[in-house]
Amino acid sequence: MDEVRAYWKVSVRRACSALKIDRSLYTYRSRRGDQAALMKRIREITETRVRYGYRRVHVLLRREGWPVNPKRIYRLYEMGAALRHRMELLYGAGGT
Repeated sequence: MDEVRAYWKVSVRRACSALKIDRSLYTYRSRRGDQAALMKRIREITETRVRYGYRRVHVLLRREGWPVNPKRIYRLYEMGAALRHRMELLYGAGGT
């Protein structure tokens, strides 16, 4: 996008119009911080406590002082923070 603006010397509005994208996509900045530390902690909890679901993991994280929402824990939990390791522990390395 910046290359288009620099080459053609046009405004953001014109460049977005020519490329048929919304200006909000050009100016978008994610407010979500880095979640690597939280994902790591969820994995640590689920490795030691195999049967814990996202609700119990949320309670443990809140007790440790993490400012987290249950919906966020659910999203990260389902995204794969714990599922692969839990399946291996419950069913063995072979899968089902």
